Amino acid sequence: MRRALVLTDESARHPFRAQLPSHVRRIPAGPPRTIDWRLTASDVRGFATVYFASFAAVLAFIF
Repeated sequence: MRRALVLTDESARHPFRAQLPSHVRRIPAGPPRTIDWRLTASDVRGFATVYFASFAAVLAFIF
């Protein structure tokens, strides 16, 4: 088993990250990811279901 002479990496800037192997800290190559924030009908239906269920639970608690 090959071990590095120095067990920490000073460029990691954090004690936990300094102890990690270099292949774990490496940023994966590839196209940049884009975040898709589209609101779908399923999202609206789920929100409405939770909203009305919570509203009914609060009304049942009050009365």
